[in-house]
Amino acid sequence: MDVDTRLLRYFVAVAEEGTLTRAAARLFVSQPALTKQIKQLETQLGVRLFSRSRTGMALTEPGRALAERVPGLLADWDQALRETKSAANRAACVLRVGFLASAANEATPRIIADFARRRPGWRADMRQAAWSNPSAGLAEGDVDVALLRPPFPGQDALRTTVLFTEPRWVALSTGHPLAPCDLIAFHDLWDEPFVAAPPESGWWRDHWLATDERDGHPVRIGAVTDLPDDWLSAIANGYGIALAPASAARFYARPGVVYRPVSGVSPSQVGVAWAPADDTNPIVQDFVACCLDNSPRPEETTV
Repeated sequence: MDVDTRLLRYFVAVAEEGTLTRAAARLFVSQPALTKQIKQLETQLGVRLFSRSRTGMALTEPGRALAERVPGLLADWDQALRETKSAANRAACVLRVGFLASAANEATPRIIADFARRRPGWRADMRQAAWSNPSAGLAEGDVDVALLRPPFPGQDALRTTVLFTEPRWVALSTGHPLAPCDLIAFHDLWDEPFVAAPPESGWWRDHWLATDERDGHPVRIGAVTDLPDDWLSAIANGYGIALAPASAARFYARPGVVYRPVSGVSPSQVGVAWAPADDTNPIVQDFVACCLDNSPRPEETTV
């Protein structure tokens, strides 16, 4: 019998969390969708895995037997996939580098050039990810290393080193009443509609909405986008505003959008991340060293 590994991952989340609500939040899926997947797994196996009650989801005897085996099985499968893909890329002398938006800003070309000097014959294959995948494919093993902005879902299972920090600014349409301001207090933006990343991006979405820095004030969502061009269009068309790295004023300048400094909100970090299995991978570690050696000094991150 063949079972989709995604169903097994959902099963493990429910078994470990004990409730559908917490498991759905951990997986960044809706509770009805998770319920449907668990029922599908039970149908395929022909056994009842959970007993349901108002207090949560308790494993049945067959469920406990499966729960003992599945985490190790999934870990072995993930490792097998990672090793297979890494072997193919080693043979081709290609390092897969995931990134979001502007990656490491102006440091990115320096990092790539330094890596080429350290590893003659190797190529860094830069792969941009949508905002719905804030680990840029690293959590799934689709890339070997990634340039990211923490926090992001799955971060605790990866190695992450911060390269530099920069302020968060706000992007507004040129016709917005606050656009003429030289500095905007964050609390003056709390009632504004925001352009947000998709919900499945989890902590990453919350960070760019600054949900923890609103003193409990609810967030208004004006639009949801997954790509920089759509994000810019939504802002320019007045559907909402958005927090952004200060460097976005350089990398994502376009007519109809202005960027302004914001007070009262914490900065953004840029980091390099890799899987623990690659702690001893000399190619990955050379790229990490290039990132550290070429990350901007504090005075270079100000705007």
